Amino acid sequence: MYKMGRVMPKIIFALLIMAVLVTAGCGAQQTSTNTNPNPATDNTAAESKVAETGNIKANVATSFNKEVDTPQISASTFVDPMASVIGNVQLGDNVYVAPMASVRGDEGQPIFVGSNSNIQDGVVLHGLETEENGEPVENNMYEVNGQKYAVYVGSHVSLAHQSQVHGPAAVGDNTFIGMQALVFKARVGSNCVVEPGARLLNGVVVADGRYVPAGMVVTSQEQADKLPVIDDSYSMKDLNKGVLHVNEGLAAGYLGGSAESH
Repeated sequence: MYKMGRVMPKIIFALLIMAVLVTAGCGAQQTSTNTNPNPATDNTAAESKVAETGNIKANVATSFNKEVDTPQISASTFVDPMASVIGNVQLGDNVYVAPMASVRGDEGQPIFVGSNSNIQDGVVLHGLETEENGEPVENNMYEVNGQKYAVYVGSHVSLAHQSQVHGPAAVGDNTFIGMQALVFKARVGSNCVVEPGARLLNGVVVADGRYVPAGMVVTSQEQADKLPVIDDSYSMKDLNKGVLHVNEGLAAGYLGGSAESH
């Protein structure tokens, strides 16, 4: 009896612990059930949310842009999952869109990027509003080949890291826009180089085959007309060829790998 008297408190204590654990388990299970009373419905909602917040999506209707458009992207173009492409945007063949790039055709639109071009890390393509009360804002568009765009980027163009082409703006074929450069309310011709940190503003037009020195701010047409011509002595005259080669390879490689293509 003495031994039994010593053992009984331990048995009672163990039973109490088991009761607490069972109760806690039931409570947790009940909480989980109340949170998800209909698993099928919750899963559908989750999938819908992912679709609405994906990195490639339509714009929303607004007072300054009543049309809702979905980006038109070639099957041979790769958009990194960490990039954003929204609204009235057209991306041609073999374009590479790098992480953290933003191509946003939800205000100024449309935005066009030609084939074999690249949009590198942190690049922003956006435009001032091109519609007001249902009427086009002509001053915020450039005409290229008979069509009007908020932002036009030609073929075989490299938009290097953190550069910005903000509409109204147009960039011709085979042109290199350097790191952290800005093209805003300006037009850059074909076969040009805008070196890193340069700024083009106020409606200036850079003629074909010119380069803009690093850090230069071009705000008048007089300045633009005096920009140096690219010749064989210019150290960056072939830079774009190598950049295009690398980024075309990246687009093709990522499309051929496990990453999802668009």
